[in-house]
Amino acid sequence: MIRQQKEALIMLGCPEIPVQQALALYAADRFNDDGWDLTIAGNGAVLNLLRVSDPKRVYTRKMMDLEKCIDELSAKERTPDLCMVCIHNDAGLSYAASIRYLFEGRFIALVFGREAEELAAEIDFPCDPVVDVAIHNPGKLRRKLDEVMGWAA
Repeated sequence: MIRQQKEALIMLGCPEIPVQQALALYAADRFNDDGWDLTIAGNGAVLNLLRVSDPKRVYTRKMMDLEKCIDELSAKERTPDLCMVCIHNDAGLSYAASIRYLFEGRFIALVFGREAEELAAEIDFPCDPVVDVAIHNPGKLRRKLDEVMGWAA
């Protein structure tokens, strides 16, 4: 079966750093505008924040549990063309490394938070890193994401 529409996956971590949800909604809008079939995966807390932020599901059309998504990637039931993983702590970095080796397409590592540069220095897997110490203001990280994704105007 030939897939016509490219699939993108945004994987979110614990929602303790505010820029994550803003960037997830921003990226979802861009992926949707570009015609991607987008799924957002995360834990219950972050998915609930997105449901409240986007009650009409304008940006977050498909969402799923992070663990189920990883199971599907592992079983090759889910094979997106692009995966963007949000990283703001050691656990996020470990998740990203595991997902990288389950996934063969383009991989964007979106690294943010107070320890963003230290975490990014530990990335030892193939990816397009997007790094900034952003916590509350997503502007600089958004501009870097725009450059990596070719969304810059």
